[in-house]
Amino acid sequence: MIEDNINYEYIIRYLREMTDDKDALLREMRTYAEANEVPVSQRETSAFLQFLCAVKQPKRILEIGTAIGYSAIAMAKNCQAEIVTLERDEAMITTAKDYICRAGLENRITIIEGDATKTLSRVSGEFDLVFIDAAKGQYETFLNQITVSHGGILVCDNVLYKGMTATDELVVRRKITIVKRLREFLKELMNDENYVTSLLPLGDGVALACKKGCDKNE
Repeated sequence: MIEDNINYEYIIRYLREMTDDKDALLREMRTYAEANEVPVSQRETSAFLQFLCAVKQPKRILEIGTAIGYSAIAMAKNCQAEIVTLERDEAMITTAKDYICRAGLENRITIIEGDATKTLSRVSGEFDLVFIDAAKGQYETFLNQITVSHGGILVCDNVLYKGMTATDELVVRRKITIVKRLREFLKELMNDENYVTSLLPLGDGVALACKKGCDKNE
């Protein structure tokens, strides 16, 4: 929805006209998401994520926040990666599994059920791409539990949070805690010497970080 975006409305409309899903199943999923108020990545953010997968060709992807499986399927259609995705909502999981089966991707996409702050401990190994699109107030917690491979990419969605992260003038009272935590998360990520990080005014704000190719002590 445009009200969830931080760009000018005319830019949003143009971007979305230019980035409509080419895949029939993804179009169906977005229609379902919009009709049922399911939070999925905005079209321009999804297009960027698919571009990263096409360029990077990751072998392993971790996604925090499956929802109905839209982003996982979009990523899988642009690379051959094994994808592990985490979701706590049972209804979302049921719908996601159906879409994943329809896409013929059940052998490459695995859903781990439960709260990510607890289930991440069950995820082992390094990932070439990590996409975080779950509880915004938990991004810092997620960051400290994931393992990104050297040269791997971390993508965090909604980090500007309707512009509230950037200015107190837009902050509403019920969102103060989330905004405070997002600011702390971004400060930590931007100052982490293990990553090269950029903040993009794309969609609702995207943090894009690349894990440096070697340890800083090497």
